[in-house]
Amino acid sequence: MPTLPVTIFTGFLGSGKTTLLATLLAAERDARFAIVVNEFGEVSVDDVLLQQAHGAHRASVFKLTRGLIAYAGDDFLATMRAISDDARLFDHVLIETSGLAVPTAVLEALHSPALQECFSHDATLTIVDTPLLLAGVYDADGSQHDASAGAAASEVFQQQLMCADVVVLNKIDQCAEDELLRAEAAIRTRAPDIRFVELAWQARLDARLVLGLHLNEFRAQAPSPGMPATAAGHAPGDGHAHSGLGAHEHGLLTHEHVHAEDPGWLSFVLRSETSQTPDTLHQALALITAQEPVLRVKGFAHIRDAVGHLLVQGVRTRIACTMDMAGPTQPDSQHGHTHVPHMMAELVFIGYHLNRDLVVAKLSEHTGTAWY
Repeated sequence: MPTLPVTIFTGFLGSGKTTLLATLLAAERDARFAIVVNEFGEVSVDDVLLQQAHGAHRASVFKLTRGLIAYAGDDFLATMRAISDDARLFDHVLIETSGLAVPTAVLEALHSPALQECFSHDATLTIVDTPLLLAGVYDADGSQHDASAGAAASEVFQQQLMCADVVVLNKIDQCAEDELLRAEAAIRTRAPDIRFVELAWQARLDARLVLGLHLNEFRAQAPSPGMPATAAGHAPGDGHAHSGLGAHEHGLLTHEHVHAEDPGWLSFVLRSETSQTPDTLHQALALITAQEPVLRVKGFAHIRDAVGHLLVQGVRTRIACTMDMAGPTQPDSQHGHTHVPHMMAELVFIGYHLNRDLVVAKLSEHTGTAWY
């Protein structure tokens, strides 16, 4: 049987991976997707957004909640085997890694004997928040809080770029042409071997730039003129070549991943059983993210006398609060999922050496409601 193509979406916290996947799902009306989603945090938001996207009936969403799939083993392999068992139901597999993951272990697994007979690695896309790139926040000294946070974020971002076949400059709608040129130059300076740099206007990508690229194909042949000797004679799993340009490796042989889990990266969930006021919650989060090393905040809150929930999405100091008619779901052993209790608010905070008690105190103070 033909192998199922796999496209990996990686990118730093808040780069817009889920939104791009949702718009791709809506646009590709004839394709059937298996989507594997992993989040760094106890509250899962991304899978809810994908399940609510237009065209979601043509996709099956598989959620991995146990940490970073960059380090996952059995859970990821079991999920991919489940997809392969129902391969006839799908045309393409999309994997969205956590915003703190470098997808080296995913690449290793795809090129391993356990999966390579069922799947083919089509491409790895690294999604970039262009305004933040231009603002220098991915530089080693780019943190507004402390140098260690800036260095840690810069390291993850850099390694995500190094794993990419294609870099997607996202959130460019307010960027001038000279800014886009500067952004591309910055990407190519950081990762000169990137094949393509694409633009995502209004969080949309042409599927022809994302699917069916065939950028990763094994080579097991004698060297040809112009081909590095390392590109020839590779057994499956020994590396991969990009459309005949020669092999390069992402640590697939060593079982050593590009970066070790950094204990400085923290994620915690804050809950409230009190209704929230959208403007007040927005202002509270804006103040907290300006004062504390919060890189990502997302989740749901209940609004008094409103249908649905308030969807909260924050990237550093950029906070968006919008009404979500369906609201969140949580796992349920009997029925698969259940709605969050009517009055419950749940927000996941992700940051570097983030002080939970301090965030709890400030959120409670600025919203005038109890959080725990």
